[in-house]
Amino acid sequence: MLEGLYQSEYWLSTFIIQRGLGFIYLIAFLVAINQFRPLLGKNGLMPVPRFINRIPFKKSPSIFHWHYSDSFFGVIAWTGFFLALLAAFGISDIGPLWFSMLIWSLLWILYLSIVNVGQLFYGYGWESLLLEAGFYSIFISPIQYESSIIIVFIIRWLVFRVEFGAGLIKMRGDKCWRNLTCLNYHHETQPMPNPLSRFFHLLPQNLHKIETFFNHIVQLGAVWLLFLPQPFATIGAILIILSQLYLIISGNYAWLNWLTLLLAISGISDQYLAYMLPVTPPAELQASSVLGFLLIIVGIIVTYLSIDPIKNMISPQQRMNASFNPLHLVNTYGAFGSVTRTRYEIVIEGTTDDKIDTNTTWKAYEFKGKPGDPKRIPMQCAPYHLRLDWQMWFAAMTQIRSNTWLLKFIFKLLENDQKTLGLLSNNPFKDKAPTYIRARLFKYQFSNNKEYKETGNWWNRSFERMYLPPQSIDDLQHFSS
Repeated sequence: MLEGLYQSEYWLSTFIIQRGLGFIYLIAFLVAINQFRPLLGKNGLMPVPRFINRIPFKKSPSIFHWHYSDSFFGVIAWTGFFLALLAAFGISDIGPLWFSMLIWSLLWILYLSIVNVGQLFYGYGWESLLLEAGFYSIFISPIQYESSIIIVFIIRWLVFRVEFGAGLIKMRGDKCWRNLTCLNYHHETQPMPNPLSRFFHLLPQNLHKIETFFNHIVQLGAVWLLFLPQPFATIGAILIILSQLYLIISGNYAWLNWLTLLLAISGISDQYLAYMLPVTPPAELQASSVLGFLLIIVGIIVTYLSIDPIKNMISPQQRMNASFNPLHLVNTYGAFGSVTRTRYEIVIEGTTDDKIDTNTTWKAYEFKGKPGDPKRIPMQCAPYHLRLDWQMWFAAMTQIRSNTWLLKFIFKLLENDQKTLGLLSNNPFKDKAPTYIRARLFKYQFSNNKEYKETGNWWNRSFERMYLPPQSIDDLQHFSS
């Protein structure tokens, strides 16, 4: 009875998706290894122990509810990293079916445990997207098995929610999406520009309208093709992939675009993929009745959990990037319903002077990715994610009182805390900790080609206001614990 649910037509597409998910998990755990402890560790900006004392397990299930220490976190993160290596390079497929499912289950549980205590720094849509896709990957057949059409359509349904949800939020949101002018600003004001963002920003306005129109065509139209027979599903998938590639080369959005592109491959049948990737399946593919039965159950669960996301998509009060359950399954997605017209950046500066006056020498801290020095070209960091840099973009649009984590960050800079300084690209006070730190708000704009040739500046910037007046370690002493 279950044999009809298996199709060798999607063996290669699911093979690519599962291997790709392994690599994205690899990046996600590497980000956690490098950044989690200074941001969220025991003495981090938003300590996990405080969070788990307030939030019960059932609202935010995580291994860390049973125990948290920075060393234990390291064990969890490195375990996830090595399991991701096994998954990415197909070692998880060597053993029996249960071995593959165990590897993918552990990856999902470990990353869920991190996300569910990650608070502000893990509150991005691509975290839920990875967890949802990661859960489905548990039920993707290993290479020696035929692929199930159920998992193919579950993944397509996920891609549909990502794209169509984003399209709807744009049409309901900022009017610049409807009059095709949002990309006049967005390349410049996006959270983390990359080396090509300035080039795209300086394109003529008519090309910006074409960019925006193509985005609408894909997100509101082409995505429906995923549910049609071949070759229409392949055409829809290719258009989605092209749009995601465009986003990849024009900005830094962590692994959001890479993962969406990867999942969109579920729409391409093997007869087309074989031209691009000459990988052939084993001569005889197996079919597991146990896995088939589990997939029917997963399909029923996904169908039931889809009720709230569908209601959300058709609602005038559509929410972006919302999870309706603590397991981050069958979420709603969407991004940039509104587009900022002006880019503001917080520049953090310190001094070793004992007295503040007009002659005080201030030195700026540089972040790894976010704009700072006007001459510095933005870096390409995606699919890697610089969590602090992203959060600084949001902080620049709000008042300091809304960002107590930033005050604690400044306190740690006053301490010359090495773990915190590891999140930055430079420390101008290696020999002596600063006595005062201030934060100033600047308006940033891309320089045009003439300005760049004359000054060598990638950005033009102008002072707006003092974001935080000079603070000493005594002023922020209450952030010491």
